[in-house]
Amino acid sequence: MIDLEYLNKIEEFIASGDLKFEFDNGTEEKRYEILDFLEKLMDLGELADENATKLIFKEGMLDQMAGMADQKK
Repeated sequence: MIDLEYLNKIEEFIASGDLKFEFDNGTEEKRYEILDFLEKLMDLGELADENATKLIFKEGMLDQMAGMADQKK
């Protein structure tokens, strides 16, 4: 389920200006589709942030990572 290649494609689509081009030149229906897509993407970003925080801080991952850094010294 973790597909970084697909996320990279989405990032490139947005960063390249292709998303803006499609929005500017799309039908009203396409514009709403793009706005829904962006809203879902932002919701997923918030969910990812919440989960990352839980994994790192509440599951002790930060302590484990710090322990690994200490072991490398």
